[in-house]
Amino acid sequence: MKKKISVVIPILNEKKNILKLVNELKKSIKSFNYEVIFVDDNSTDGSIEILKKIKEFNGRFNFIINTGIRDLTQSCFKGILKSKNKIIVIMDGDLQHNPKYIGKMYAQLVNKKKDIVIASRNFDETSTSSLSIIRTTFSKILILMLRIISGKNYVDPMSGYFMFKKKIFTKNKNKFFGKGYKILADFIYNVPNLRISEITISFRRRNKGNSKMNFRILIILIIFMFKKLIKN
Repeated sequence: MKKKISVVIPILNEKKNILKLVNELKKSIKSFNYEVIFVDDNSTDGSIEILKKIKEFNGRFNFIINTGIRDLTQSCFKGILKSKNKIIVIMDGDLQHNPKYIGKMYAQLVNKKKDIVIASRNFDETSTSSLSIIRTTFSKILILMLRIISGKNYVDPMSGYFMFKKKIFTKNKNKFFGKGYKILADFIYNVPNLRISEITISFRRRNKGNSKMNFRILIILIIFMFKKLIKN
């Protein structure tokens, strides 16, 4: 019997990246019994038309259109709720997350009996190849702040690429902050007693499209950390 996973991919205006990501997924997870759910934050670049065509030709690929307020975390939640399998992968749709790591993440989750496996960025490598110095420095500062506030020393708690058991979400929905750009931090800092491990990945350069990080997202992250500090 094949291993079962659901891959949830929040996207916004990723028309130039979707087809390549679909092809990479089909090659990387062909040993799995899988479904892929794109959650589109009401794109305006033609992404939705591409998603419709993909679904017509391959029933493993599905999509949801979020017509409400654009929010990555809420998009992920909607995809998780629609998923059919007990193990979920969250990843970005901009090609910076390579699907080839999904098999390794699955092995860690199952063989080592973990609840979450984080695909952590190699910042030494990332700083010179995939992110600007400003973005890398910004990420490192936020991670340091999260470590100080929470007392948890994860390499990359702001990774957007991770695998987890769906029951972690369904049993703890009321504990989540539920807003913003970094859903993983919501999991690991608001759900107690999680068994977590990390693998190191090469974070790829975005070649097409634009980053979604902006001032509004930064403010939400600061609010998240402030609430965590108050709880502690």
